Amino acid sequence: MDEKNVEANTNTKEEKRQSPMAPIHRFLINMLIILTLIWATFGFVFGLKTAPNNDMHPRIDQGDLMLFYRLEVTIRSHDVVVFNKNDTTYVGRVVALPGETVEVTEEGSLLINGHAVIEPDIYSSTPPYIGFVSYPLTLGEDEYFILVDSRDGGEDSRYFGPVEKDNISGVVLAVLRRNVI
Repeated sequence: MDEKNVEANTNTKEEKRQSPMAPIHRFLINMLIILTLIWATFGFVFGLKTAPNNDMHPRIDQGDLMLFYRLEVTIRSHDVVVFNKNDTTYVGRVVALPGETVEVTEEGSLLINGHAVIEPDIYSSTPPYIGFVSYPLTLGEDEYFILVDSRDGGEDSRYFGPVEKDNISGVVLAVLRRNVI
């Protein structure tokens, strides 16, 4: 027998000796790798959260599924963010950045650095909540003033004050409607 035939017979014998469970083992290992990648992606890079209430109506309704980006990102005015305050998860829109001065007037106007903010997508006035936050309020470093879109009665920075950057879980990237499709 020549060398090529011996090598071919050896390879054929090794293939025949392969356990019938080998394909299942390969499948399980591949599945474990895929699940680990999904866990890492949604555990550290992206997050999924359901909207806890209707405070962001009409853009986001209670029960809608939100995909948000967790990694370090520059938060800008008008970004919708998921944040935690007093052991509760909230969703709101950033209206003022660190160092800016916020004022909510008795007439229901929002003033940033003394200038009225025109918000074409907000359908109600912004009344102050008496007894919670004193205005004008100048935000410190890493503090954000966050308001909900449904301004009458929603819990936001008018109720509990500025939100620190460490309490912001991420910026909402997409919303999947789960109700009234």
